[in-house]
Amino acid sequence: MNPNRIESAQRASGGLVFAVSFSLPEWLRQESSRRTAALSRIEERMDFVINLARMNIQNKTGGPFAAAVFTIPDGKLISAGINLVTSANASILHAEMVALTLAQNSLGSWDLSAPEMPACELVASSEPCAMCFGALPWSGIKRLVCGARREDAAHAGFDEGEKPADWTGALVRRGIEVVRDVCRVEAAGAIDSYARSGGVIYNARRAAR
Repeated sequence: MNPNRIESAQRASGGLVFAVSFSLPEWLRQESSRRTAALSRIEERMDFVINLARMNIQNKTGGPFAAAVFTIPDGKLISAGINLVTSANASILHAEMVALTLAQNSLGSWDLSAPEMPACELVASSEPCAMCFGALPWSGIKRLVCGARREDAAHAGFDEGEKPADWTGALVRRGIEVVRDVCRVEAAGAIDSYARSGGVIYNARRAAR
């Protein structure tokens, strides 16, 4: 399966096949292909992700969020994802979900913690919303690295959903290390820039900004 085009099909009882797909913008494919050198420092990996979030804003291909899956400890890029909610008209296409899906597809395993898999971390420009938080334990990642905080996204108007008060502890208990506030100012700045530029704040049941 082409890692740049994710396709799934479900056979209904009537025998019809329904296909759902989304494509990554060309600029993201180019940025990912250029990133051949490993990024050994966590700040370098976050800087790469924040830059993708900024480019997503500039190219008007989605919301102000990006994420990437890297190997631990060397920092080799496996996949990069951006928020495609508005461009693909799909509320599930948050950057974390896109990056995890591409990594699993690229490595040929739904479980990134399988014995034959390299240890993986997810670097995200912002802390996970309720949906992405729920997906993390099932993904198989060993570490989550976050830039902006929930408060930064909420300040711009995004609804991050409900998570446990001790959500970091919940992940740690599932074997996932959590590192927060890496380049937070820069990551929060990308979100604020999107909001100030009139970007769509896509909250269901709430007036779009």
